[in-house]
Amino acid sequence: MAGKLKFAIAVMSGVCLLGLSGCDWVVMDPSGDVARQQAQLIWIATLLMLIVIVPVFILTALFAWKYRASNRDADYDPEWHHSTTLEIVIWTIPLMIIIVLSGITFVATHRLDPYAPLTRIDENRPVPAAADTLVIEAVSLDWKWLFLYPQYGVAAINELAAPVDRPIRFKITSGSVMNSFFVPALAGQIYAMSGMETKLHAVINEPGVYDGFSANYSGHGFSHMYFKFHGLDESGFDDWIGKLRTGGGELDGSAYLGLENPTVEHPVTYYATVEEGLYHAILNRCVAGRAPCIDEQMKHRALDHE
Repeated sequence: MAGKLKFAIAVMSGVCLLGLSGCDWVVMDPSGDVARQQAQLIWIATLLMLIVIVPVFILTALFAWKYRASNRDADYDPEWHHSTTLEIVIWTIPLMIIIVLSGITFVATHRLDPYAPLTRIDENRPVPAAADTLVIEAVSLDWKWLFLYPQYGVAAINELAAPVDRPIRFKITSGSVMNSFFVPALAGQIYAMSGMETKLHAVINEPGVYDGFSANYSGHGFSHMYFKFHGLDESGFDDWIGKLRTGGGELDGSAYLGLENPTVEHPVTYYATVEEGLYHAILNRCVAGRAPCIDEQMKHRALDHE
């Protein structure tokens, strides 16, 4: 019996290791400082919970083995119903873990607030006082991503780039249904919603090409709603911006309205020029004057109630 149990455990361990060998551990081994801090929080929470989980699994196996039907030497006490020592252990240890975990999570949640500007490039370097934060306006569409660079006057579909070690401020909205912006190597996911703007501050610390996608189901073409995020050095980023300026088209209100039509596996597309105020119009649902802007409507309503 013992030999069969050991064999079963060995087989299960082998299957688990074989499955994990094909996993992409980018969430637990990311290349951006914000995502790395989030991964550390996950590791800490997991280890704290294992303080309870591991003993439970071990004791479950031991009890099942000791009190098996064939073991005639096992203690049998049908009158046993309470142990103060066990009650103290069972309640005190999980309570202590919850207190520690809640404290760590509270601090980390405020430190990693996606709306809060970065205070450091990595664990050894604070954000320089003269740092020029890169602003990226991200718009989710059916079923593609549009990225606008207001500081450079360019835009791209399904391709994103940023310099290594430069703070990034994302302004995120949706041109249609709700989606979720997620680059696992960079930072946690955050929702994109029509008529609303969410924010995300992040930094990439290692050059590379990383996967980005929508983490929220949004219809037929959702499974193809991927893009590549390029972490580049400063010269590489300048070259990328130059590629958009020389090889891109014009993105104005009418061109954007065409992009709102659903497409699946939309090719990477560059725009050398972007109509001024286009992101504001997308956010406020008034591209090409098709409707009054939401912010103007809210302003008028506020004035009417004064």
